Amino acid sequence: MFAGAANSAPLPPHTKIKLTVVQWMPTKGVYEQWGSIGGDFTVSDAGTVSVPVLGSIAVGDLDDDGLAAEIANRLKQKIGLVEAPAATVEILEYPPVYVVGDVSRPGDYKFSPGLTVLQVLAMSGGAFRAPLALEGASEVTRLAGALKELDDSITRSNAKIARLEAEMAGANTVDLSTQADKSDPFAAAIYNQEQVIFQARANSIDRKAKSLVELRDLLNEEIHVLDQKTASTDLNIKSIQQQVDATATLVAKGAVVATRQAEVERALRSFQDDRLDITTAIMRARQSISQTTRDLQALYDERKTEVASDLQSERATLVQLKVKRETSQKLVLSSLSSIGGAMHPDGKAALTFVIVRKDDGSVVEISASEATVLLPGDVVKVTQPSLQGTRPVEQVSADIADQASR
Repeated sequence: MFAGAANSAPLPPHTKIKLTVVQWMPTKGVYEQWGSIGGDFTVSDAGTVSVPVLGSIAVGDLDDDGLAAEIANRLKQKIGLVEAPAATVEILEYPPVYVVGDVSRPGDYKFSPGLTVLQVLAMSGGAFRAPLALEGASEVTRLAGALKELDDSITRSNAKIARLEAEMAGANTVDLSTQADKSDPFAAAIYNQEQVIFQARANSIDRKAKSLVELRDLLNEEIHVLDQKTASTDLNIKSIQQQVDATATLVAKGAVVATRQAEVERALRSFQDDRLDITTAIMRARQSISQTTRDLQALYDERKTEVASDLQSERATLVQLKVKRETSQKLVLSSLSSIGGAMHPDGKAALTFVIVRKDDGSVVEISASEATVLLPGDVVKVTQPSLQGTRPVEQVSADIADQASR
């Protein structure tokens, strides 16, 4: 059985994509981009993408065009648009492929559609040739250092995820130091740093929220004062109106001149204009209150969206770090085994290839040839029958732990 091709393949977990959504605005004659919905996303382990407004979308068997069409249709239904907006999905990066076994440079390599086993064999330096003992010891030291660096990165990632999960839960306070390994000073320091970041971000959003609430309270107080001015102006208007009526009666009887009536009427119009100005000020203040309330809600919504995106990305990073760590452990084991072995002749026996692939939640091994096309996330195991390690695995396992801890 051989692996299938990757042409028009669905988007596998850990694929990084860029979503762009635009809509044609007939009144302006231009396309407007929906920046709050688009952006960079990563397909989760469960095969979903979390998009603002729409929430979690199952990728399933969709490719990039299919996912873009699904997002556009959901936006049309969600917002109630007459026509669906134009959505495009650009694949930024596929999950890498991994090469292990009898190759010169085992490790992870960037995936591109159509990548074959022969190509990744060339990328990994070709078939393994047994190194000299000193060269093997140097490689073990390098790999052990890389393994230690990966352990540190995993610790940082776990600490960041703990902080993001606390922010996502809406916690006001959290003690991340309790989650750190007390016996590991490095881990304790990392968790303490994340504690400081958590508190600083919480204080920042509290200050912004407090500022908006104070502005809203000030606007409410302004409306209260304007209401009092309205009541006072209404009394003045009523009083002047009585004067206008009395003056009109006196003018009709010839008791006062007509100019007096005109003066009183001008005073009445002045108070009426003041009344309109106060009413307009009240309407503007109420509009500002509504905008402030929306800004306050948007402050929390934007922070939650930001935290959710960062959490999703960091979880994907953690998975990749763990895979790299597992690969590095195997590389250290392979290098240590080669140190204790004797020099082997450069045999001409054909290489054998096995692809380890996740399929519907399970891991399967597939026999392959040099022409087999790979899928993102595949692990290619290369075996050279002419190389048989003479040092048992049990004899070098202790060396691996010792080298990784230095």
